[in-house]
Amino acid sequence: MQSSKHSTAGADNRERPTGHGAADDPPVVVIEPRQGWAALGLGELWRYRELLLFLVWRDLKVRYKQTLIGAAWAIIQPVFTMLVFTLFFGRLAGIQPSGNLPYWLFAYSALVPWTFFANGLAQSADSLVGSANLIRKVYFPRLSIPLATVLAGLVDFALSFTVLVVLMLAQGYVPGPQALWLPAFLLLALTTALGVGLWLSALNVQYRDVRYLVPFLVQILLFATPVAYPSSLIQSEFWRAIYGLNPMAGVVEGFRWALFAGAPAPGAIVGVSALAALLLLVSGGFYFRRMELTFADVV
Repeated sequence: MQSSKHSTAGADNRERPTGHGAADDPPVVVIEPRQGWAALGLGELWRYRELLLFLVWRDLKVRYKQTLIGAAWAIIQPVFTMLVFTLFFGRLAGIQPSGNLPYWLFAYSALVPWTFFANGLAQSADSLVGSANLIRKVYFPRLSIPLATVLAGLVDFALSFTVLVVLMLAQGYVPGPQALWLPAFLLLALTTALGVGLWLSALNVQYRDVRYLVPFLVQILLFATPVAYPSSLIQSEFWRAIYGLNPMAGVVEGFRWALFAGAPAPGAIVGVSALAALLLLVSGGFYFRRMELTFADVV
């Protein structure tokens, strides 16, 4: 087995001549870990793009292996959550969305991006530990593992979003020109999931308590995000901007605004959420690269 020095990501690859008559010998690639805070190495990640696609395909196959209904779980999860929210928040609590939007459609439109984020966060947090054998045996950019896990969730998102479009059309809701902003809000959700996932996956290698923390974190973020209630309950624009420090608040409000013509514009929430998501991604990326020097030894 290779030593951790030869298997850690973020390494410098240098060709060195060996022995007498080195000009005729094949080059020897020596992999050495960088010292200090390593760069993100996005170029290296691009060179291993085929491996990234393979890891995405692997995650998709493992996710629904030996299940009875397979990818239908991507639809069942947000649909049943929507039914629970409709009963308790729509019926019992009497929360009424603006624009006479049916509460069940109001909730489901938020649960589609939220489920993508929550699943990406939970699965990326445990992705390194789940790939321990691969990490210990071969060199490749470790960033590929959590990134592939989050990207694999796009398939589930596509399925649940298709159901959302069908439900909207059945209720007579046709998206307007603002629907062109949907890819930007999806990118914001992906950035948030990956940023938090990088932090948690790196921490989970060192502290296995993280796997027990993740379900609580997801639950707290669910109720700190306007999924079951509208953000219009917060009247002050200042506090609405502060509320945007939760990046998923901007994602959910942006999705509703892009899908429904009568939905209120998210305003400053989106700008603050975008900055918070970018900060999470950049800081998570650098922390991940810093800690991956020890992954092969600890995982």
